[in-house]
Amino acid sequence: MSKNKEIQAQTLKIPKVILITAKFLEVISTKLVVKFAAKLFTTPIKHKIPKREFLMDKESFQEMIFVPSINKEIIVYHYGKSDKKILLVHGWSGRGTQLVKIADELLNLGYSTISFDAPAHGKSKGNSSIMIEFIASILELEKQFGPFEFAIGHSLGGMSILNAIRENLKVNKAVIIGSGDIIQDIIDDFIEKLKLKHEIGIKLRDHFEKKYGVEMNYYSASNAAKEVSIPVLIIHDENDVDVNVKAAYQINENLKNSELMITKNLGHRKILGNTEVIMQIIKFINE
Repeated sequence: MSKNKEIQAQTLKIPKVILITAKFLEVISTKLVVKFAAKLFTTPIKHKIPKREFLMDKESFQEMIFVPSINKEIIVYHYGKSDKKILLVHGWSGRGTQLVKIADELLNLGYSTISFDAPAHGKSKGNSSIMIEFIASILELEKQFGPFEFAIGHSLGGMSILNAIRENLKVNKAVIIGSGDIIQDIIDDFIEKLKLKHEIGIKLRDHFEKKYGVEMNYYSASNAAKEVSIPVLIIHDENDVDVNVKAAYQINENLKNSELMITKNLGHRKILGNTEVIMQIIKFINE
C-alpha cells in the first residue's frame, strides 16, 4: 500500500446509508437535514480499544467523576505514580488511552499522566458531545487533580486545551498535535463529506449558536491562541487528510510563543506513535 493510500485509509468513511438519508432530507426539508447533520456532528464513533493501548488501560487507576458545569460524568485515567502530572486530551471519537506512546515516554521521565474519556467517548456514558464539554472536563480535572505541569492534546483535544488555557487552565507549556482551527471550516468539511450544499453548513453553525448562545468562531483555535502566552509546540502532518495543515500555520501565527513541527506521511493518527514526534515533545518539555 502506498503512503498516500495508507494515510487515506486512516480517515473515517461515512457509510452510504447516511449519505443517502442526508441527501433525501436535503430535498424534502432544510430544517430536517440541519437537525440530522447536527445529530451526526455531535455523535462520536466508539472504537474498540486497540492492542497497543491494553497495557495503559490495565495499569491505570480509573474512576468516574462528575462535571457539574455540563451535568455529565466522565471516566478518568491516572497513569503512573508521580506528583509531577501531565494532562493528556484525546480527539473526537478518541479515548483516554489514545496517547499511550507519549504517556509511556513521560512515565520513563518521572511524570504521571491524567487523561479522560470525554462525554460519549470510550467508557464514558452518553451518545453526544461537543467541544464545550471537552473544555469543561479539562477545567474540572484541574480543579480535582491539578495542578498540571503540561498539557498535550490531539486534534479536538488540542483545540480544547487552547480554549481551556484562555479560560484559566494553568500549565507551563502545551503541545497540540493535528489540531483543528476555524469552526466554520470544520463544519464546512463535515458538510462536504456528507455531500450536502454549502448553505447547510451556515445553517448548521446558526443552529449551534442558537443552542449554546455563543458564536462558534469564539472557539476557533487561532482565536483562543491570541490569549495564550505560554510556550506551545504545534505538531501537524502535511498529508493530514482529516485536518488540513493550514490549521497549524494559522494557530502558529496567532500564538505569542510557539514552535512548529511539520511531519510528512504520518496522517492524522499515526503521528501519535511516531518516535521523532515523541522525541520532539520530550525535548520541548525538557527545555
